[in-house]
Amino acid sequence: MNKMISSAVLGLLAVGASSVANAAVCPDLYNHQFKTLQGQQVNLCDYQDKPILVVNTASKCGFTPQFEALEGLYKKHKGQGLLVVGFPSNDFKQELGEDKAIGDFCKATYGVNFPMTAKSSVVGANANPFYKQLAATSGQAPMWNFYKYVITPGAKQVYAFESTVAPDSAEIISKIKPFLK
Repeated sequence: MNKMISSAVLGLLAVGASSVANAAVCPDLYNHQFKTLQGQQVNLCDYQDKPILVVNTASKCGFTPQFEALEGLYKKHKGQGLLVVGFPSNDFKQELGEDKAIGDFCKATYGVNFPMTAKSSVVGANANPFYKQLAATSGQAPMWNFYKYVITPGAKQVYAFESTVAPDSAEIISKIKPFLK
């Protein structure tokens, strides 16, 4: 009986140690989890060895048609390791009120399948913790909707792009392409 208990305890300790080890190797910028509008969880630690394109979105902005290019990039490069993740925000007063309405609009209008988080703030004192770290790391907080960031594997580089830079522009693709598999 003691051997059985000892084996079970050792097994639990090994699982716990593995979890601690994984948490220890996950850089701070990735140490965030988000519930998506699609009802799933995204743990950025799972993507620390892949390129990530992050964008703060709004459904009623002049840049909203960029959803089409974002989805195109996601479809084209998801299998090569690219994560595109959208962060709906009403910081610039152009987002719908409810998460369900945002998700429905993005899906019906632009066919969005890339992960979109629940609505949150991305600037100022109320910014979600990930965006606070993203702004600190890149040196730039979003100045408007559809401000984009490319995080290279291991967060070795974080590049910020203004809203006017298209998601599928040569500027952004050149930062992502070297890390696609």
